[in-house]
Amino acid sequence: MALSPPHPPLCNYHVVWCHKYRRTVLTGSVDHRLEHIIREAYAGRDAPIKATETMPDHVQLLVACDPQCGIQRLVKRIKGRPSRLLYEEFRISSPRLPNLWTNGSFVATIGGATLEVIKRYVENQRNA
Repeated sequence: MALSPPHPPLCNYHVVWCHKYRRTVLTGSVDHRLEHIIREAYAGRDAPIKATETMPDHVQLLVACDPQCGIQRLVKRIKGRPSRLLYEEFRISSPRLPNLWTNGSFVATIGGATLEVIKRYVENQRNA
């Protein structure tokens, strides 16, 4: 009987990134569409998104990722696809705002806090 290879360990990350110049872009249907695009793109992948919250000027995610893959590479992919799709559907970008997102992002491991505490924090950002 052959043993299946062990699953890689997953680290939980809290990820935040902002819109270019902190403009309030994610409102109304754009907000809901962005969440749908992110969840659709990463459903069933090896980097499950556990929680997401979009604010008018930034996005927060709670994502599990194999530390060997590189969280920054994953964040770059997560930011890239929605940016292209939102531009095509809503024409968000303009000559004054050529890119939807800033180049950087905040990434922290969940360390001492429990996963449930961070998940509640991300999901309740709108109420704060």
